[in-house]
Amino acid sequence: MAVSVVTDTTGYLPASDVAARDIHLVSLYVKFGDTLERESEMPDFTAFYERLRAAKDLPTTSQPSIGDFLAVYEPLLERGDDIVSVHLSGSISGTVDGARQAAAQLAERGYGGRIEVLDSQTAAGGLGLIAAAAAKRAREGGGLNEVLEYARQARAELKIWFAVDTLEYLRRGGRVGAAQAWLGGALKIKPILTLEAEITPIERVRTSGKAFDRMVQYMESRREDGADGWVVQHIQAHETADRLIERGHEIFGCDPLFVSEVGPVIGAHVGPGLLGVGGFARRWVS
Repeated sequence: MAVSVVTDTTGYLPASDVAARDIHLVSLYVKFGDTLERESEMPDFTAFYERLRAAKDLPTTSQPSIGDFLAVYEPLLERGDDIVSVHLSGSISGTVDGARQAAAQLAERGYGGRIEVLDSQTAAGGLGLIAAAAAKRAREGGGLNEVLEYARQARAELKIWFAVDTLEYLRRGGRVGAAQAWLGGALKIKPILTLEAEITPIERVRTSGKAFDRMVQYMESRREDGADGWVVQHIQAHETADRLIERGHEIFGCDPLFVSEVGPVIGAHVGPGLLGVGGFARRWVS
């Protein structure tokens, strides 16, 4: 049997990558005021972030319904594929639980043992890379358990950092995680964070320039550790991201695996100005 890989929209893989790797997406939702939208149907992130900057009340986000998962899973199962479904960290979203509930419903209908659900314990570019790794092993002909184990091994090597302009959005959204201790005066500094199951603080710097320098140093340390596959993501920070990509070319001597802007579901909780970099060995995905 072939194995299909499913993930959710919070990996923010470029559409060309999703198509080329034959990855199937389940969308999360954003509600701003009375309007509920699928993230997959919001191509204009700039308009969203302009509204977010001016908003008194933050938008809310919600996981896919079980029906959303079934709508993706059922056609794949019916054509004979098994499924590895890789999702946003369960510590910050119920998405992975929704995937498991959908898989359990399908097991009751005779598809038991055909779907494996993996909590990536990460998000954004990290999730995108794990989904891409699973898709690579699936293209190579790996069976269900082989694809699942390959994705787990790739996740064990993945490291990501991201710098946010302020902790205010994470505080207001209730997802500040272990960085809770930095609240208060920390709202005036530039936090550097990671996501290892939950949002975890790395260090605090006082200016955007110093945050950029630390991200460059992090890329250098990843290269020294043997990583040669890297990604850059941002939120409404195109010029800064371009500078980081330029430095990444110098450090790694190759193009990034992908570059993309983080969309509204994650962006609603971290705010504009995010700059992120992640990496592991390129062999995991190419």
